[in-house]
Amino acid sequence: MRYVRFVLLIGITVGLLLSCGYAQQTKNSAAGAKKEHTFRGKIEKIDVNAKTFTVNGQKVEGWMDAMTMVYVPDKEDVLKRVKVGDEITAKVYDGDFRTLHDVQIVPPKTDSKAAPAKK
Repeated sequence: MRYVRFVLLIGITVGLLLSCGYAQQTKNSAAGAKKEHTFRGKIEKIDVNAKTFTVNGQKVEGWMDAMTMVYVPDKEDVLKRVKVGDEITAKVYDGDFRTLHDVQIVPPKTDSKAAPAKK
């Protein structure tokens, strides 16, 4: 009889520990999925040695107010593609105020009111 109680107690303890571990794992994976935002700004300065660039960023609702700040691109080749004055977009994530992901250069707008070319 003692043996049955012991085995039953061990079984219940293991079951409780496994369920607690599963609940914690589920909680951590949900917390790990951070909200994505779209960032827009203008390159002010590039520091290839520090692998950073300074961007005058627009306000990103729910993430950060408009400000000029130093950022790190997620890929180093971005520093070779962008130049001062480029308008960019990027992905940013809650809690990470330093890294710009998937940086894209926005093509310059063409002035549709410009006079037609003379023939």
